[in-house]
Amino acid sequence: MTIEIVPKDAEAHLTWPGLMAAIEAGHRLPRAEIADLFLYRGKDTILDRAAWIDGLGSLVKVATIHPGNAALGKPTVNGAVNLFDDKTGELNALVDFHLVTKWKTAGDSLLSASKLARKDSRNILLVGAGTVAKSMIHAYSSLFPDARFTVWNRSPAAAFAMTADPRVSATEDPASAVGKADIVCTATMSTTPLIKGAWLRAGQHLDLIGAYRPDMREVDDDALRRAAIFVDARATTMHHIGEIKDPIARGIITAADIIADFYDIAVGTYARTSDDQITVAKNGGGAHLDLMTATYIAQAWRTR
Repeated sequence: MTIEIVPKDAEAHLTWPGLMAAIEAGHRLPRAEIADLFLYRGKDTILDRAAWIDGLGSLVKVATIHPGNAALGKPTVNGAVNLFDDKTGELNALVDFHLVTKWKTAGDSLLSASKLARKDSRNILLVGAGTVAKSMIHAYSSLFPDARFTVWNRSPAAAFAMTADPRVSATEDPASAVGKADIVCTATMSTTPLIKGAWLRAGQHLDLIGAYRPDMREVDDDALRRAAIFVDARATTMHHIGEIKDPIARGIITAADIIADFYDIAVGTYARTSDDQITVAKNGGGAHLDLMTATYIAQAWRTR
């Protein structure tokens, strides 16, 4: 029977540790089959993502990204998520798009941070002040309970609006804020690098969430040269996302510089190797992660 999951009620039954465990478990199953379809109209994007994991099920997720919606007071990203039974192909669940996207995006970054960020991380810089940045406060606080957050945004008013949360302060000096941060989390739609490698110091972790198109970048070439680079999935980042595709095409880095993705967690290579290492994790998403997340949400809803 197809179920429709109500976001407001569902979130009470979800936990970040539970989701991270579900994502790790999903990567121990046979490798996902993934297909993406992108359509562009100026700055607007339609992203149609499908995934099938043998033993878990299949999913089709359609996202529309309209940056101009912000000026209209509407969500920039909208869409629909369909979850299908692995054996019969029947529609199992209609899962709220924004619920899946919020938990998948933050859970992806949180899993990376659990493997790559220093355990004593406390100061977290959020670059961007949108919906994703706000959700990362809740997510990161589950992993680093004593975390304090600083927000930098190109429109300062949005950053200062987030300071209603006592854990959050705002800054208009990104270079200084990067230098003080243990974790730098970028969640923007920038097409030019915002974070410079010259600002980085030993031991930091960079969580790159934005830059979902081939023409987008959030950190510069020097940052990638200085860092150990990890991605959630080679298949959805190396040839599709500007943060990785562009520097590979120009010879700044090579495919061999990607140390590991989530399928390598089981063998232990998705990991920080020293306290001084600078780590970069590119959160590229991917329908297989939506599938793991939607399945976790549906199971939590059914057993609530």
